[in-house]
Amino acid sequence: MLKTSITAFGRIALLSGIAITTGNYAHSQEISPALNTIIKNTPQGYTMQVPGLLNEQLPALNYQKIVLPGPQFLISDDPEYIRVPEGVALREPVQPGSVRLYLYNVNGVQQPEKMDRKIAAVIKNNGKQPMHIRMLKYSSQKPTTNYFFAGKQGLADFFNSQPETVAREIKPGASICLDPKQDKAVVKYDELVHGFYEFIIDQPGEISIVQTDLKTPATVAANRVKGALDTKQYAGAGRGTYGISNYRIIVKDTLDTKQGLTQILVADGEKDPWVIGKEAITGELKSLDGNYGIFYNIELSWKSTNGKALALVTWNPRGDNGQWCGGMANTMVVSGGKFKEGVIQLPSNQLVTTKAPEAILIQVFTPPADGSVQKVHFTYSPPGASCLPTPLVLVPIDL
Repeated sequence: MLKTSITAFGRIALLSGIAITTGNYAHSQEISPALNTIIKNTPQGYTMQVPGLLNEQLPALNYQKIVLPGPQFLISDDPEYIRVPEGVALREPVQPGSVRLYLYNVNGVQQPEKMDRKIAAVIKNNGKQPMHIRMLKYSSQKPTTNYFFAGKQGLADFFNSQPETVAREIKPGASICLDPKQDKAVVKYDELVHGFYEFIIDQPGEISIVQTDLKTPATVAANRVKGALDTKQYAGAGRGTYGISNYRIIVKDTLDTKQGLTQILVADGEKDPWVIGKEAITGELKSLDGNYGIFYNIELSWKSTNGKALALVTWNPRGDNGQWCGGMANTMVVSGGKFKEGVIQLPSNQLVTTKAPEAILIQVFTPPADGSVQKVHFTYSPPGASCLPTPLVLVPIDL
């Protein structure tokens, strides 16, 4: 499920009798030669054991957060589990222009018995002229009970996708499935339907997320179901249309590797609050708990006055917090460094990372010989099925 957890569980203790790090957590922290070797020798995206390195008290870098122009953003995750055999989980109007839809719904039917269903996104043309719809970026996974895989692979497929060159046409008053594969896919009990869609339309329309039987076309079911299910029946991040889809995060000061370990913390619900949207059916304001589906374009300027490189690491600080937070999996886009730039699944050597002292190496940025300032970029989105926050830790190391 999409889920958040912001309860701190305190500092991770050092392994008994082993000096892994030196210095003061509140100030500059240096790592031991043994830990330096571990980080230096870890392949990109792999997990590594870094005892004593990870704690929630690392200094957080200050940043400026700018709302970027972006698409209308809709999310369907409340109710997350659709408990009725046929129903609409989301129904929202969309205007001409670009739209991003994050679909995260589960077949939760138990009464009168567990049954196979289909869950599909339907778009209706509410305009007076034919609607032309063209995908800009998209991602769709087969129905699965492996929610971590869906969240991680979904972001990877979205980042790697290419825009369609041919638009589909929808007559006034007509509807189509946004993703035709969903109209044919069998969704068993407890399976998640996960999709990221960013597209452009030229007429006003309406998006519906519908669950129905396998024989009924999703467009037919969406048309005959007039209302939408109540929200907050079960756990879910949010439902509705949100005015923010993209952030630009600019770290305010140039980071010097002599500062020691630091972290960038976004999507924590405190320093970076949850965005607010509105649900069309009720007119109610809705918080998007977790900011799932929002993209953070992060910029960091850094320099090395002590000749050290800068490793970018992430971990799961919620690993000990309850039933749902035992794993974390994500995908990011990162600038080049020791490893080439591009999309990287986190972790890439296994499905999830669990808890400290396990961490994931994202990238190692190498210092220029002249000590000049470098600028690096990475794109982050809160990972579906994982608890938040997922800190981005910056670790100076010797290469």
